[in-house]
Amino acid sequence: MKASVPASIVCVAPFIFLLLVLGCSARPLYPLPSRRNDKTKQPLQTFRPYNVAHRGSNGEIPEETAAAYMRAIEEGTDFIETDILASKDGALICFHDVILDDTTDIAEHKKFASRKRTYDVQGLNTTGYFTVDFTLDELKSLRVKQRFSFRDQQYNGKFSIITFEEFISIALDAPRIVGIYPEIKNPVLINQHVKWPGGKKFEDKFVETLVKYGYKGSYLSKHWLKQPAFIQSFAPTSLIYISNQTDLPKIFLIDDVNVPCQDTNQTFAEITSDGYLDFIKEYVVGIGPWKDTLVPVSNNYLQTPNDLVARAHAHDLQVHPYTFRNENLFLHYNYSQDPYLEYDFWINEVGVDGLFTDFTGSLHRYQEWTSPSISDDDASTLLHKIASMVSKYRKT
Repeated sequence: MKASVPASIVCVAPFIFLLLVLGCSARPLYPLPSRRNDKTKQPLQTFRPYNVAHRGSNGEIPEETAAAYMRAIEEGTDFIETDILASKDGALICFHDVILDDTTDIAEHKKFASRKRTYDVQGLNTTGYFTVDFTLDELKSLRVKQRFSFRDQQYNGKFSIITFEEFISIALDAPRIVGIYPEIKNPVLINQHVKWPGGKKFEDKFVETLVKYGYKGSYLSKHWLKQPAFIQSFAPTSLIYISNQTDLPKIFLIDDVNVPCQDTNQTFAEITSDGYLDFIKEYVVGIGPWKDTLVPVSNNYLQTPNDLVARAHAHDLQVHPYTFRNENLFLHYNYSQDPYLEYDFWINEVGVDGLFTDFTGSLHRYQEWTSPSISDDDASTLLHKIASMVSKYRKT
């Protein structure tokens, strides 16, 4: 059976057709791709929870690669998310792990065999090939591979590590406004092993890069909407340190309940207390907790949600939980192996303000399918806009 077309859409259609005809006879309605500028870009949507491409569309393509970010943009993401680390010579790179072992072909490069080290990482002795022991040129010689064996392996070895600046360029070159969501990753380790001229810190170089490319402005300000960005970190001292350097909105990431805070060694209970939320809201606009800390899990079944989302909202803080993944391995039994049920639960029942997902396309489709259809008021407003545009082409 054919679906009926709303009357409001039928009324709008002739005007759209007329506009197209007039536009074709007068001048192009849309600029050529080579002449695109910010004024013609579709703006960032701010009326529904943000779709954050976690390390790009890494459910399909190896994480934090240019291809993963471009795929996420094609699939409709609002923000592309990345982790920022540093090379031995001080270049800022997009890479999640402090060691290269799990997601690159470092083991195949025999000339680097002697570079394996053991360092203290957040109180744990970690052994591997650390990014801080390689120059940018050396890191660029490596090739990235898929983290999980059950995901598509066809892209292994095809892409290189990218720099923070290359990541920014991908967002700025997008055909619509796409935000960036970079993380100040493991700042304690980076500042211990990498030194910059003039006594500058990792955080200083991080902010300098954002400023260089025009990222500035508080949340929803004119500047921010033109080039949206959230700065995130598990280290509250880093977020506080940069608060005098940039007014960009910041998100305090929160780990599992058993993991102490990265730089202050505070417990989960301490950093999620009302007192601490009241303190940290002076520096951040939201928190980014692991989702299982918001809704506890037992035997792979969801338990009763706690009150952290409600308390965060009471402190005027957004909540952007991580990480949403489509595979059955990561879907709790309550969702009947259906990622769309998971999205529905978190958006409509828990009430979060953004979601980090490995599968940008599926979240975008869910949100498009569940968005309210055009109302009569919206149709009337659209008609007035179209009439105004058409009037420019009428002969006097």
